[in-house]
Amino acid sequence: MTNTNLTVYRLGENAIVLDCSKLFPEFSKLNIQTRIWELAKQCSKSLEFQDIVPGMNNLTLFLHDTTQVTFWLSVIEKRWHSTTGLNVSGPTIEIPVLYGREYGPDLDAVARRHQLDTTEVIRRHSAPEYTVLFLGFQPGFPYLDGLDSRLTTPRLSTPRLSIPAGSVGIGGSQTGIYPADAPGGWQLIGRTNISLLTPDLPATPTLLAPGYKVRFTPVTSLEFTS
Repeated sequence: MTNTNLTVYRLGENAIVLDCSKLFPEFSKLNIQTRIWELAKQCSKSLEFQDIVPGMNNLTLFLHDTTQVTFWLSVIEKRWHSTTGLNVSGPTIEIPVLYGREYGPDLDAVARRHQLDTTEVIRRHSAPEYTVLFLGFQPGFPYLDGLDSRLTTPRLSTPRLSIPAGSVGIGGSQTGIYPADAPGGWQLIGRTNISLLTPDLPATPTLLAPGYKVRFTPVTSLEFTS
């Protein structure tokens, strides 16, 4: 079912997708995301759902009972229109980063592309307070909003087969952190020694969550290894 540019539809036997991608630019990217987080939080209080997955411009809800999908299609749309996103916030997490050298092998290339020196790239990357839009690609991988537009850089034409856990990269207009070793094509500019995965805490298995704030703090080699 649709309402203006909002779409709510059934996916498979037991899932509902709320698609907000056509609401932009009528609504800002961040406002759309904060309303998605608000709706996800509301739904998490219901025992009807077995899983709730916020994405970029979308929310997927998995129901226990397949006979309730039709009912929830209309409920989810109504609940969306009652959200504002104004009261959604999270803690600020400081992430230490060692920029450049073997920890950020693409830092020099990013600097050359934008006609900046590496010190200025580091300053611009570490200056903003970022917002976690959603987690995706791999468990705990944060897509962060707030990158300085001067640092917008396309992904590598040929992805790397393996990227070390903790690598901090730029992919288009976003920046992110690889929680675990994985292939990927983001431009790597640094690395953190902070683990983004907390498997010993089942209630919060990842350090970051949608709505959290992130600040990158440049550190020295000595601080990184201590």
